[in-house]
Amino acid sequence: MKLSRFVFLFVLISFSALAQKDYKLWLQYNKITNPAIASEYKSNLKNIVSLGNSETLKISIKELETGILSMLDQKPQIKTEIEGENNLIIGSKPSLNSDLQKTLQSDFDKINSEGFIIKLVVLKNKKQLIITGKNDVAVLYGVFSFLRLMQTNTSLKNLSISDSPKTNIRILNHWDNLDRTVERGYAGFSLWNWQKLPDFIDQRYVDYARANASIGINGTVLTNVNANALILTPQYLEKVEALANVFRPYGIKVYLTARFSAPIEIGNLKTADPKDPEVMNWWKNKAVEIYKRIPDFGGFLVKANSEGQPGPQNYGRDHVDGANMLADAVAPFGGVIMWRAFVYSEHDANDRAKQAYAEFQLYDGKFKENVIVQVKNGAIDFQPREPFHPLFGAMPKTPLMMEFQITQEYLGFSTHLVFLPKLFQEVLESDTYRKGKGSTVAKVVDGSLYNNKITGIAGVANIGNDLNWTGHPFAQANWYGFGRLAWNPYLDSEVIADEWLRSTFSNDENFIKPVKKMMIDSREAVVNYMTPLGLHHIMDTGHHYGPGPWVSNLSRPEWNPVYYHKADKNGIGFDRSKSGTNATAQYAIEVEKLFDNLETCPEKDLLWFHHVSWDYKLKNGQTLWNGLALKYQEGVNQVVTMQNIWNKTEKYIDAERFNEVQMLLEIQNKEAKWWRDACLLYFQQYSGKELPAGVEKPTQTLDYFKSLKFPFAPGNG
Repeated sequence: MKLSRFVFLFVLISFSALAQKDYKLWLQYNKITNPAIASEYKSNLKNIVSLGNSETLKISIKELETGILSMLDQKPQIKTEIEGENNLIIGSKPSLNSDLQKTLQSDFDKINSEGFIIKLVVLKNKKQLIITGKNDVAVLYGVFSFLRLMQTNTSLKNLSISDSPKTNIRILNHWDNLDRTVERGYAGFSLWNWQKLPDFIDQRYVDYARANASIGINGTVLTNVNANALILTPQYLEKVEALANVFRPYGIKVYLTARFSAPIEIGNLKTADPKDPEVMNWWKNKAVEIYKRIPDFGGFLVKANSEGQPGPQNYGRDHVDGANMLADAVAPFGGVIMWRAFVYSEHDANDRAKQAYAEFQLYDGKFKENVIVQVKNGAIDFQPREPFHPLFGAMPKTPLMMEFQITQEYLGFSTHLVFLPKLFQEVLESDTYRKGKGSTVAKVVDGSLYNNKITGIAGVANIGNDLNWTGHPFAQANWYGFGRLAWNPYLDSEVIADEWLRSTFSNDENFIKPVKKMMIDSREAVVNYMTPLGLHHIMDTGHHYGPGPWVSNLSRPEWNPVYYHKADKNGIGFDRSKSGTNATAQYAIEVEKLFDNLETCPEKDLLWFHHVSWDYKLKNGQTLWNGLALKYQEGVNQVVTMQNIWNKTEKYIDAERFNEVQMLLEIQNKEAKWWRDACLLYFQQYSGKELPAGVEKPTQTLDYFKSLKFPFAPGNG
C-alpha cells in the first residue's frame, strides 16, 4: 500500500512538473546549452545593481533573478550601488547618475515614455550593461526584452537597443461574462473569479499580468462587449479595483465595457438618451466613482446599436452623440472611449460588408479627441481571410484602432493549429492608397499616416482558465504574436514565430526550421480547407463550428451562409463590383480598380468581390470548380504535412506537449476533411461537375453532413 502510494505521488509530481511547461507560456527560461553564449552572459550578470525600489522595479529584479538562475545556474548578487565592472544596472532615467544620463542621452532621445534602452556602455573605463527607460514600467519592458535575448541565445556583442512601442493602447478585449462563461472562448472559463474577488487574489492574475507585460500589452478590458451593467455597480467595482491593483505594477490599465442602457438598468433613470442632462450627469458621476477607486482606470469600450445592443440610435441620436457624451465623462481623468464600428442592420439587406463604412465615415472629425473608433480587420467578421476594412485610411481626422480576434471563432476554435500573426501581418501590410502608394493599414493604426494623437490595437483574447491558458499549446503563439505586433505593427510573422518557438520549446535548429515553416503555412491551410478563393462566412450558424453553407432559414438574411456565397447554376461568389453592390467604391480608387476588375482581382479575394462562373479559367488554367475543389484538397494535404512534421519532433521536446499537439492535429485532420467533403458536396449540386483528379471522394452523403447538430459547441455563450 505504501509503495503504490509512493508511485502515485511520484507520477503526480512528475505530471505537475511537466504541466508547468504549458503554464509557463513563452517564459520557460530553459537552460542555455550553447557554452559560448552561456559564458558571455555569465560574465556580465554576476551582479545586478538596482537603482530604485518601486514595486515595478522589484518585479524586474525578481524576473531577472528567476531567468538568470534558470538559464545560467547562476544567482546574481543584488546591489544598490555601482561598484567595479560587468554589472547589470537596472533603473529608470531619473534614478541614473549624471554620467550615465549623459552617456545615454542620444539613446533617450530615440525613445518615447514606454520605450527602453539595453546597452553595453563604458563608464569610467569600466564596462557595464544597462537596462533603462524613462519610467519603471519601460524598464520592465526592457528586462523582458533582455531575457528574450537570452532565451533566443542572442550574443551580447555590440549590444545597443533602443525600442519603443508604436501604438499607445495595446489591449486585450476579454469577452468574459460575469458568470465566468466566455463568449467565443475555447480555453475553459473566465480567469476572473468574481465570486471570490476582491479578497481572494488568484496567482493566475499575477501570472496573467506578467505574461502580458513580457510582450508589451498595457491594457485589459475585463468584460464582454455584449455588456452587463452590473459591472458598474459598487459591488463589482470593488472587485475590479482589486484586479487593477494587481495589474498596476506591470503597467497594465483596466478598462470596462459600458452598457449604454446602464442609467436605466442600475441608475433608476427612465432614459439613456445621450442628450438628456440627467443621463450625462449620471455617467459623469459614475466616472468620478470609478476613478476614485481606480485613479489609472483606462476608460470604456462600447458596443452600441449592434446585434441587439442598446445605443444612441434607440433615442434618435447617432454614434457621435453617444461616444462624445461618454468621452466628456472620462476626459477630466485622462480616460479614453473605444467605440466599436462593428455595426450592421437587419433593415439593410443590400450588403453587410458596406454598413460600417456607410455608418461611420460621414462622422470623420466629429468625435472628441479622447475617442478612438475600434474597427475590425475586415468588413464582415474575423473570417479566415478578408480584404482589409475600407474604413482604414478613410477617416483622416479620426483615430482608428485595429481590432483583431486572437480567439479562433471562425478558424477551428482551439483544436486547430493556426498561426494568426500571418493573418495580422497580411492586413497590416495592405496598402490603402489613401495618401498614395505606401499608405498601409499599419500606418493608419500607428497614427503616422495622419498624425493621430491616440493610437491602439485590440485583440479579442483567447485566454481561459485551462492549465495551458489557451486550449492549444500553439494558440499561445497567437497571444504572444498579437502583443509583439501591437508593440510594432511592422514585425515579420516569421521573426515572431522564431522568437516564440525558441522561448517556448527549443533552440535546436533541427526543431526550429521545420516547425516554423509549419506555423507560417498553417493559416493558408485553414483558408484552403474552409474558405478558399474568397469564400467567407459559410460556417454553421450560431456556434460557428464546422461547415454550414446550406443554412438558409434564419430570420435575418445576413445571418445565413447562403447570403455570402450565393451559389447557383451560373457560379458562386458575392458580387461587390460596380455591377453588384459596389462595395469596391468604398476603397481608394487604386484599390477599387484592382478589386472591381475580375481579371485583376487577386484570386485569394475573387469570390469576395465577384460572382464567378463555374467554368471561369483561373490563372493556373484550371476552371473555377476544379480550382476550388483542389484548394479544399490542398488544405487537407497541408494538415497531413503538419502532422508529418510534428511527428518528427518528439526527441526535441517534452512528451506531454508533444502528445497534446499530436492529438489536436489528428482532430484538425478529421475536421479539415469534414470541411472539404461537406462544402464540395453542397456546391457540386450547383456546378453539376465531377470532382477533379487528385481530390479524395467523400465517404458520407450531403444529407449526413446536414444532419450533424452541435447544441453544446463551446464559446457560444
